[in-house]
Amino acid sequence: MDRFKSLIHILLLAAAIYLGLLLVCALLQRKLLYFPSHHKENNGLSEWRAGGQLIGYARHLPSPETVWLFLHGNGGQATDRIYALPSFSKQDSVYILEYPGYGIRDGSPSMATINSAAWQAYDLLREEYPNRPVCVAAESIGSGPASFLATHPHPPDKIVLILPFDKLSHVAKGHYPVLPVTLLLRDNWDNITTLKGYQGELEIFGARADTIVPISHAKALADSKPSAVLHTIEGDHNDWAGADKVKIRYQRQDKK
Repeated sequence: MDRFKSLIHILLLAAAIYLGLLLVCALLQRKLLYFPSHHKENNGLSEWRAGGQLIGYARHLPSPETVWLFLHGNGGQATDRIYALPSFSKQDSVYILEYPGYGIRDGSPSMATINSAAWQAYDLLREEYPNRPVCVAAESIGSGPASFLATHPHPPDKIVLILPFDKLSHVAKGHYPVLPVTLLLRDNWDNITTLKGYQGELEIFGARADTIVPISHAKALADSKPSAVLHTIEGDHNDWAGADKVKIRYQRQDKK
């Protein structure tokens, strides 16, 4: 009987610890998902403003061939993404969105606020460049709002997703297998669903040694869209911009 009571106590203690862990994860999940920085360096980029508010930074050309909205990952801020610029054509303008709560932009990051900011930024570019192709490129968590823009009434002419996920909760399950992440995760972008009706060009890059978003997620996303072009590149999650691994162009490589 004493052994039975001891076992019950151990089980109750384990359950209490597990429930406490669930509570902590639920309360702090956005701090575990978003890692903004807040320095003021522009790294040579031009400020991008709307209604007096800074919404991002740009490599602006007076007459670009193509206009790109770039949506970055969950760490740092927009001006840290100068490493991505060599992947774009020198004839293209690139606008890098600053997420709410990142850099010096007001607000707090969440799926809702980032999606809204991306939608607003995309609308502004469509309005400013009515006669130019307006495309979207994104890395990592930025693939969520980028795929969300596929549901826009005037969707991007092309979407390029670098190290994307199929559904964010699927990635979280791999990192936290003992937690019911599907129930806990509030910001659960589902790229398969939002890209389902997209008819434009879709290009996907997955990194063979990616330990943050394993390449299986990029492959699952590509498998869900038969028209998607999937590229496998070498390296880990933060290595994609080096050695000309990724070329971001409006026209596919086989049409050049």
